[in-house]
Amino acid sequence: MKIIKIFLTLILTGLITVSCEVEEGQNLNGPTTDTVSDDLSRGELQEAMGGALSDMRERLGTQVDAMSVAGREYWRIQSSDPRWTADLLTGVLDNNTFYTTNPYAARYATIKDINLLLTGLENTTADFSNQEIAATRGFANTLKAHELLMVLNHQYKNGIRIDVSDPDNLGPFVPYEEALTTIFQMLSDAAADLSNGGGEFPFSIPSGFAIASTPSDFLQFNRALAARVEVYRGNYASANSLLQNSFMDLSGNLDKGVYFTFSLTGADMTNPLFFALNSTVANARIAHPTFIDDALPGDDRVNKAVLRDEPLTSDNLTGSYDVFVYQSNEDPVAIIRNEELLLLYAEANHISNPAVAVAAIDVVRTAAGLDPYTGGTAPADLVDEILYNRRYSLFAEGGHRWIDLRRFNRLGVLPIDRAGDAIFEQFPIPLTENQ
Repeated sequence: MKIIKIFLTLILTGLITVSCEVEEGQNLNGPTTDTVSDDLSRGELQEAMGGALSDMRERLGTQVDAMSVAGREYWRIQSSDPRWTADLLTGVLDNNTFYTTNPYAARYATIKDINLLLTGLENTTADFSNQEIAATRGFANTLKAHELLMVLNHQYKNGIRIDVSDPDNLGPFVPYEEALTTIFQMLSDAAADLSNGGGEFPFSIPSGFAIASTPSDFLQFNRALAARVEVYRGNYASANSLLQNSFMDLSGNLDKGVYFTFSLTGADMTNPLFFALNSTVANARIAHPTFIDDALPGDDRVNKAVLRDEPLTSDNLTGSYDVFVYQSNEDPVAIIRNEELLLLYAEANHISNPAVAVAAIDVVRTAAGLDPYTGGTAPADLVDEILYNRRYSLFAEGGHRWIDLRRFNRLGVLPIDRAGDAIFEQFPIPLTENQ
């Protein structure tokens, strides 16, 4: 039995109800897989979309932690589970344990939510306008593309399954480059739908999507994600064009973006990436010492790691700084934000227009308290500078350092902390996928 099928049997249990009106024929106990896919009502759309958005946050902490440890951004200390400082630092990875199976299953569970919603949208007899259908389809497929990219970043050259609409007849594994191409096309098709989506969505938007709350604004978010994919593919001219149509703003707030949100209310979840300062070996995130040592003098971004009252030692690893990107368990987590877009813009221009690349880099450097860039403008020099800034700007946000060094064939620069430790480039395909 495949892992996707195993983990997707309870796919709509976390749906969020946000409407007090009961439509004719609506299931008072909440939508089921059959009612959603057979004939999607307005009320079911709201609940199904809310469920998908909520499920996108499942196992987010596990995936970000695993990829961040792989990229030596920080060490994840957990006395009850030594695999964080064993497997993930030695590169001897288990294909049937939490850091492999949990993120994989969670992302595909969300994709299943979305596939059911899209099927229901095709079969609906409700009074949705053509614009509302286009807007919903564009929104849903943008989320689906994001989730597939999350799986691909985790699996890399293993490839991923794109077609999982039928759990009993899963599509084949698609190689990395082909998967990126398919994800980009999915985003492009979603963009076309959003362009025809009218002035508003027929469902509520979470507060973390405030800058993308209408189809036209959400289109800018879609274009930002597409630009990330194109930079990964090395299609810089395309990325440059996409960024011009995103919410990128060279003079705007670097934190402007789209976020996962968390709260302490009801059945909601808290930010899984928050730990209090001076946490013990029971649960801690300790910044890798090189994050402090490699920072340029005066770089304010180093303050994302805070000096502990006492160093923490575990499994022959000793660190003095806590990761403190998130100051509370209700802090939002960025899906993508302006600071990343500026650095994508710099990369998209670093060969064809180095002056534009330097201008974008300088916006980020200045915000970090650094002087403008005065180094070389050859492509190799600018890549070094872009990777430095991505390391510090995106620290502990999504495993970016591991992904970046991997795509530039620089994983070898990562430090080896102990004898027997090693660097790896991808997580294994879950065991049950091979059965």
